[in-house]
Amino acid sequence: MHELTDRELYQALQYAKSQDENAGRAILQQFQTEQSALAQTIFGVFSALIADKDRHLANLFMDLCFDVICVFRHAFGSLPDQKVLNMEWLQNTAALLDAELQAFMPGNKMDTKFRDKFQNRFTERLVDSNSQTGLVKFMDESISAYVADSPADPEAVRTARTMIYVVIQLFCAMYDQAER
Repeated sequence: MHELTDRELYQALQYAKSQDENAGRAILQQFQTEQSALAQTIFGVFSALIADKDRHLANLFMDLCFDVICVFRHAFGSLPDQKVLNMEWLQNTAALLDAELQAFMPGNKMDTKFRDKFQNRFTERLVDSNSQTGLVKFMDESISAYVADSPADPEAVRTARTMIYVVIQLFCAMYDQAER
């Protein structure tokens, strides 16, 4: 997997936005079939964390996740089936990403050695990976545009930004793992 160029990202986002309701449902159904655990995490757990604070922002988050699914599908092909990917691998990847992100959260009580280790590991993995910075930036700007028009709970905004970043990184890891 490679970092998407601006043109590739634009084309993939155009693909996402061009899907009508029926095509969108089919894409989501395929995602839920092929990646049921990830789909439940994204559309169940992650969106619920945001919805507890701001239901409208949670809806935006789910729309942005649909765009992420479409971008990866358009740019890199069909989503890898969770049967091909080891379920334990997906859980471990998500847990590691969560631990690394927790190290950056102000106010989280964490031993300084662990905090430094997780922050360094996260930074190293980010530099070594194709983290899709253009897509992350686009999603962040989409959240900013929403907040500019509809003020939202700052905690919900922070959670939405973090969760969309996590979703993108999980997709990157999933495609990288499938290529191996």
